[in-house]
Amino acid sequence: MSTKKKSKRGGARKGAGRPTKVNELALVEQLSVFDEVAQAKLFELITGGNMKALQLFYAYRYGKPKETKDIKVINEQPLFEISYDDIVEDIIEDTDE
Repeated sequence: MSTKKKSKRGGARKGAGRPTKVNELALVEQLSVFDEVAQAKLFELITGGNMKALQLFYAYRYGKPKETKDIKVINEQPLFEISYDDIVEDIIEDTDE
C-alpha cells in the first residue's frame, strides 16, 4: 500500500554548492580594480580612529595571535571518606557467622 513519492526537499539542485574555482578567480580579478580605493578608505578609517578598521589591518598585516587557555587542575575533595579496611572487616565478620 506504500507508494513512493519523491521528496522535493534536499538533494542536488542548480546553483547549490560552492562556486567553481574559475568563477572565484574571475570575481577576484573584477574586484582587483578597487584595491587602491579600498586601501585608501581603510587608511582613512584607521587615521579617523575606527577600531574595527585598525583590528582588520592588524589581523591581515600581522595575523591574529594564537589563543591561549589557562587550565587549572583542581583536585576535588570527596564528599565523604570511605574506609575500605572497615568494609573488608564487615564482610569477613558476615562470612564467619
